[in-house]
Amino acid sequence: MNFSNFVFGVTFLVLSYVFCAQSAPYKIGVGRADCTGPPVEITFMGYANLKQKGEGLHLRQYSRSFIVEKDDKRVVFVSVDAGMIGHALKREVVKRLQERYDDLYTIDNIMITATHTHGAPGGFLMHLLYDISILGFVAQTYEALVEGIYLSIVRAHDNLQDGRIFLSKTTVLNANINRSPTSYLANPVEERELYEHDVDKTLTQLKFVDNNGDVFGVFNWFAVHPVSMNNTNHLVTSDNMGYASMLLEKEYNPKDVPGKGKFVGAFANSNLGDVSPNILGPKCSKSGNPCDILTSKCPKNEGECFASGPGNDMFESTQIIASRIYEKASSLIKQGEGNEITGDISFIHQFVDVPNYTLNVTNPTTNQTEILKGCVPAMGYSFAAGTTDGPGMFLFEQGTVTENPLWNMVRTFIAKPTKEDINCHSPKPILLATGRAWFPYEWQPRIVPTQLIKIGNLILTGIPGEFTTMSGRRLKRKLSETALEHENSNNFEVVIAGLANLYSSYITTNEEYLKQRYEAASTIFGPHTLSIYIDQYQRLIRALLSKQKVDQGPLPPYLNDRMLSLTTGVVYDGHPIGKDFGSIKAEPQDTYRFGDTVKVSFVAANPRNNLYHEESYFTVERQVDEENWEVAFTDASWETRMYWERTSTVLGFSDMHITWTIGPDTIPGLYRIKHVGTYKYILGGLFPYEGTSRTFQVNAQ
Repeated sequence: MNFSNFVFGVTFLVLSYVFCAQSAPYKIGVGRADCTGPPVEITFMGYANLKQKGEGLHLRQYSRSFIVEKDDKRVVFVSVDAGMIGHALKREVVKRLQERYDDLYTIDNIMITATHTHGAPGGFLMHLLYDISILGFVAQTYEALVEGIYLSIVRAHDNLQDGRIFLSKTTVLNANINRSPTSYLANPVEERELYEHDVDKTLTQLKFVDNNGDVFGVFNWFAVHPVSMNNTNHLVTSDNMGYASMLLEKEYNPKDVPGKGKFVGAFANSNLGDVSPNILGPKCSKSGNPCDILTSKCPKNEGECFASGPGNDMFESTQIIASRIYEKASSLIKQGEGNEITGDISFIHQFVDVPNYTLNVTNPTTNQTEILKGCVPAMGYSFAAGTTDGPGMFLFEQGTVTENPLWNMVRTFIAKPTKEDINCHSPKPILLATGRAWFPYEWQPRIVPTQLIKIGNLILTGIPGEFTTMSGRRLKRKLSETALEHENSNNFEVVIAGLANLYSSYITTNEEYLKQRYEAASTIFGPHTLSIYIDQYQRLIRALLSKQKVDQGPLPPYLNDRMLSLTTGVVYDGHPIGKDFGSIKAEPQDTYRFGDTVKVSFVAANPRNNLYHEESYFTVERQVDEENWEVAFTDASWETRMYWERTSTVLGFSDMHITWTIGPDTIPGLYRIKHVGTYKYILGGLFPYEGTSRTFQVNAQ
């Protein structure tokens, strides 16, 4: 016997076994693309505040995607730095993908979700109630989101590689609170006792690893409203969730500016409906006294009821909350591989006409069968009261369950609810009968998409709205129980992927609905909305695990050709005599130290002329030698801010003010700030321009 051959053979078998055991079960791709909307003159989506129009840029918006493929089946998940997702957005993304890849990507196998930032331009949802505060449809916002989402998926497609997926969880404390605690307490005590907190503190993470064991992508789900930036903010921002993504990507792409680099790290939202990052809680803005816990109102002359974050201002609060979420996610990556996902891939999707959805339930008290049904969409009085993250208008109060004759007259003038509507939504008093309003087009959706994506034992549940904490917990529990009924099932990990594919406002539990705080008043399909969703998703998971197909359901209406807009485009840009576009109006000082803020002003044009996707309106550049400069910061960097000022409407004059706060990690040296833009000539045509500040020295001391 040749001993060396024997040793070689055994070694070969062992290595072959190890290789086979470690071989990647999936093809995985990750991608990211810029989807920033117009940074000026367009009202932000989220707070419904007409005064909150964009005046500049702090953090760019990005779309982040991952694709997973196995056995010729593939699924796509997308997280977008946007307020919401509209069906028309997804439909157009799918259309463009199919023009490129035929039927590889469809409505069924793509799930697009929004982080729900309240600091980005609106006008893209194609339902009047959601676009009315933006003064209608804004084609530029819509196109920016569509193209960015599409491009992020294309990049994920192009980056497909062998990989493995690991699922892990961790707890994030001091990052979120319940903003409607009295509603949460209305849920059964035995149910509440199952959980330690009145909001979900769990961060769920998917880690994508290549054959070398290197992490190339991470997607996290965590429940919190991105409202650290309040309704006084006028700079486009991705808020706490977007900044957490940027921190994670900076860690793994250390040499790249924001938005660049191979590693993609996303923080997607979950059941965030009643969850706030303003962890210091609500106080009266003038007196500092606590607000009324039931109505979220303050006594006369004590100001509005506002909740605040842990920082000295909204920027610092955003930074603190984002850092706490990021740090937990980052440590989770380093702790180990987690539980590997290795199973098959499947997906299911169905449109549902919620007002016409009925289900039979047994009343546990009477043991009688009851028929529950959805309601025609309507918004309650407490919707107008707003939340402690952003108070509403007039004298509306949260928790309102009685009607007001005056407001009912206003309601009837817009669209009159039927007696059936009033009874169906009870005890919610209807302020806006949105389901009965059709002029100039549909005010709120009646048909919603429901979707599940299965990757191994992971179930991503795409929810077309904002589930409250307990609503999400109930759905997860029911889906897990239903999955266990299947003979081939194992212990599934159910993730609530909020604000997916379409926006239909909130979903509360029935008990929370009776309290009629903001979230309940914004539950547009009535008190049984959650029961309907639970029933529908149980049907979907049974069909998914049994490999049964479902019909697509009734399609949402096509509204693209009916959109109206009161937002005007850029007419022309002008500049003062003797000061061309790009000319410096305020130069930097000669020297700065760490902690100082550099301020530079340029003669500028309207930023809406060119959104500079994948580029930057300005760069902070460091000299590396006598002839070369490198980009150190862009308009997407946390340290920089861009403010646009219209100095003359008649003449079309405007200025661009750029600030850079020098952080402790900055490399000392010689710097300059360069601004690029595009102006619209009065006789037509768009033309580029640029300007550069004088150089200045940055010293550590």
